[in-house]
Amino acid sequence: VKNGQVIKIKGYGGEGVNGGPKGDLHIKFSILNHSKFKRDKDNLYATIDLDLYKALLGGEVVVDTFDGKVKLKVKPETKNLTKAKLKGKGFPIYKKEGQFGDLYITYQIKIPTNLSDKEKELFKELAKLR
Repeated sequence: VKNGQVIKIKGYGGEGVNGGPKGDLHIKFSILNHSKFKRDKDNLYATIDLDLYKALLGGEVVVDTFDGKVKLKVKPETKNLTKAKLKGKGFPIYKKEGQFGDLYITYQIKIPTNLSDKEKELFKELAKLR
């Protein structure tokens, strides 16, 4: 179900007036999100940290989905805030069994901190090449 969605169950409401039939039961859903995913309709969105080296050189990352973990290939020279779409890994579509929205992953590149003297020296050498 979706946040704010109302469903009606016919005949399960309050007693009818003067012996009339029972009314309808209306249930409104308020959903609190305690997951790392943000939802928009049937699609899910998540941001994951990507280390600088993997962003530059490429590699693999393991990401959580709604139903487990998957391995994604990261292309070399991936830019900050690049998005990857995982088709069918989103939220289940209401009243459509076996159908799901998509999951969109945004890569957020993390810059290394607390560099050693050797790391600083290597970055200076790289800067000279540019």
